[in-house]
Amino acid sequence: MRRFGQVIRLKPEGAAEYIRHHAAVWPAVMAKISECNLGNYSIYVHEGMAFSYFEYTGRDFDADMAKMADDPVTQQWWDMVMPLMSPLETRRSGEFWADMEEVFHQD
Repeated sequence: MRRFGQVIRLKPEGAAEYIRHHAAVWPAVMAKISECNLGNYSIYVHEGMAFSYFEYTGRDFDADMAKMADDPVTQQWWDMVMPLMSPLETRRSGEFWADMEEVFHQD
């Protein structure tokens, strides 16, 4: 299992809408997240930032993420929520959400 922490800015004019959408995530989107081996998934917001945490339990992260990206319903969801976010300038090439470095963990 791999743990991921990611961060992104919410656009000030889109933050309330982003939160509203995530209060009622589409069931097909949640099913695809599970199908792609992501679990224990949470998103937190604070002062214009969103932080996500999830655990990956699959064997091929890149293949699972490509499978998610190819899903038409997930694409519709992303088309709705992505304009509400503003990626960090310091993110790595190819990232939308910026991956964070884990510096501490305790089970």
